Amino acid sequence: MIAVHLDNGRVTVRKAPKPRRPQGHALIRLLCGGICNTDLELKRGYQGFTGVPGHEFVGEVVEADTKRLVGHRVVGEINLSCGKCSWCQRAMGRHCPSRKVLGIAKQAGAFREFFTLPERNLRRVPDLVPTEAAVFAEPLAAACEILEQARIPELDEIAVLGDGKLGLLIGQVLTVHGYEVHLFGKDPAKLRLAVKLGLMAEMAPRKLPRAAYNWVVEATGAPDGLRHALEMVRPRGTVILKSTLHRPVLFNTASCVVNEITLLGSRCGRIEPALELLRTEKVDVLDMISDRFPLSRAPRAFERAAEKGVLKVLLT
Repeated sequence: MIAVHLDNGRVTVRKAPKPRRPQGHALIRLLCGGICNTDLELKRGYQGFTGVPGHEFVGEVVEADTKRLVGHRVVGEINLSCGKCSWCQRAMGRHCPSRKVLGIAKQAGAFREFFTLPERNLRRVPDLVPTEAAVFAEPLAAACEILEQARIPELDEIAVLGDGKLGLLIGQVLTVHGYEVHLFGKDPAKLRLAVKLGLMAEMAPRKLPRAAYNWVVEATGAPDGLRHALEMVRPRGTVILKSTLHRPVLFNTASCVVNEITLLGSRCGRIEPALELLRTEKVDVLDMISDRFPLSRAPRAFERAAEKGVLKVLLT
């Protein structure tokens, strides 16, 4: 089989042995994978990653201990927890100190023809959800996680900084749940898409609104995103951090202390709410697909995904 490999900023496609299936795991054939900003940050050196990337996927189960999974399309929780520690016992396996993370930390990713995941991590894709829509389940779950973490008052205004893939998903999820979302971005084409998706979107001005929102979601993927978010949030407001960057970010902590700002890191989410949004077609993800490449052309796919203005690039 073939597998995508990242090493020192270089993307290659290599021949690799078909993985052996451990007990309790499923052997999965990749149907579709999505390149996200975290994959691009891994390529740039985030966490010193070397190996097979890929954590957004839809696959077909080829072998499994649970026979009813075989032949079905699945997506998956990307954190492989130990299931035994105090964190896991409190249903917080995503923070298990010995966890592995698919395609990010200690676990080869999904950008290969076949890969394995624990069966407990898998969720069946509803029959009516297209494969290319289902590949958004993992980032959509990350967008849904905001509402699992934060108790935002009904009908409250929320600013979303960032018009990229995650920003557009977050904007849609918050809108579906009744919030008034103001999305700020820098790309005219992406902002037009945001409006098409039903969001209030505008070009980020040179000077963003100051102390204008109780809730600001930072999803720019840019080093200065946090600084801008802190300028926009009101005293005793909350900034929700979604960007993962390969370099440390410096910011003035005094404004956080003086204005008593809450910084809320937000990462992965449960897959089930995302699949339900896709099943009921309450979010539009297909319009966010910019390009598709076969797995064998992964180097070009990564180049394309890093181009300005590009949204989701798929590997098939």
